[in-house]
Amino acid sequence: MEKFKYGYNKEQYKKFKANSWLYLILFSLLYCAHYCTRLNLGNAQVEMDFSEAQIGIITSTLFWTYGIGHLVNGRLGEIFGIRRFIILSVLLSAVTNIIMGFQSSFVVMVILWGLNGYFQSMAWSPGVASLTAWWPGDKRGFATGFANAFSGFGQVIASLMVALAFTLFDNNWRSAFFLPAVVPVVMLVVYAIFAKAGPKAVGLPEYKEEDDTKAEKEVEMAEIAKSKGALYPFIHLFTNKTFLVWIFVVFASGVARYGLATWIPKYFKDEMGLSSVASLLSSTILPIGMGIGTLLVPTLTDKFCPNNRLLASVVSGIAAAACIFGFSVLEPVGFQFVLMMILLFLAGFFIYAINGIVWAFAADVGGRVFSSTAAGILDFAAYMGAAIQSMVYGFILGDGKWNVLFISVALFCVLISLVSMLSCFKKKNA
Repeated sequence: MEKFKYGYNKEQYKKFKANSWLYLILFSLLYCAHYCTRLNLGNAQVEMDFSEAQIGIITSTLFWTYGIGHLVNGRLGEIFGIRRFIILSVLLSAVTNIIMGFQSSFVVMVILWGLNGYFQSMAWSPGVASLTAWWPGDKRGFATGFANAFSGFGQVIASLMVALAFTLFDNNWRSAFFLPAVVPVVMLVVYAIFAKAGPKAVGLPEYKEEDDTKAEKEVEMAEIAKSKGALYPFIHLFTNKTFLVWIFVVFASGVARYGLATWIPKYFKDEMGLSSVASLLSSTILPIGMGIGTLLVPTLTDKFCPNNRLLASVVSGIAAAACIFGFSVLEPVGFQFVLMMILLFLAGFFIYAINGIVWAFAADVGGRVFSSTAAGILDFAAYMGAAIQSMVYGFILGDGKWNVLFISVALFCVLISLVSMLSCFKKKNA
């Protein structure tokens, strides 16, 4: 029969497209729900009796273990099974959250939250690999941006679930670990029943890349995977200069993203005098902006700069820095408060747009062979940035130095633009 698209005939393509959309939606919703058992601590802190420094230590523990976990789980998922890792991630994280809600010891909570970070790390990198299995190279910016957008929306859901828990249980911080744990488990049941790991699981052959360059690279990577051993993909990636640039970009965006996401609820409560619930609800404007930014910008890179997505991070970094600076100098009164909310939305939009572009690049550089490994390394870098900011800002903000937070986050965004610009310039003149 005549081939229609991606090596499929018309009927095969219709089935492939329907299942690729089904997988994208189900994984995105699952990952959105998964955030309820990761970011709930940051939202619960407004009612906890720990100091800013202690909260910083607890939250940074998750970031450290999450990042380190990605470094190994990206590759392990490819070896032992993508679907298995995603399911285990959700179940183990939910159980850890429930245990967390019964604790009072600072040390025990640090250990548990560290374990939660490792369990959480078992989902995203394998998820990027599963998306790559369903979405060809000319659509990967859209697919990874779509899924990443739901992680931004997951921050909104996490805030709303903690706010609901506080409302139902009289601001008891322990409820912030019980109620949110239900959401991902329910979504996991739907995912486990209906989501298929790849085209072969629905009786289709693997798709064929229509871009000759991407197709050649996948053949090359497949040969590497067969002949060079299980660890060689790490060597292959770390000898790629563009990959090293992206490591810095995602590290800096991790500092910026979580520098705002972790501390903005506390800023609203301590500096603006809002209640715990009002602080959580007001802070949701940030992840809403994040979700929309990472939904739109990576998709645009598919069309305008599919082979050099760093161009988008140049623009996004400068725009994010300007929005953060503007937010920090305004006063929360009258029209200025409205403008603050708009700027916070836009800051989230541009910061997380950068994060979304990263995963499109991971899918490009790793292909269907080891995109999970590439995503794991990049997520490791992102969460090293998140871990460092959590500890550093936790100590700094104990003295109320909010200007340090906003200025340093803005500077990291400027650095993203500068490094990306230099890389693009060198690539153009190579």
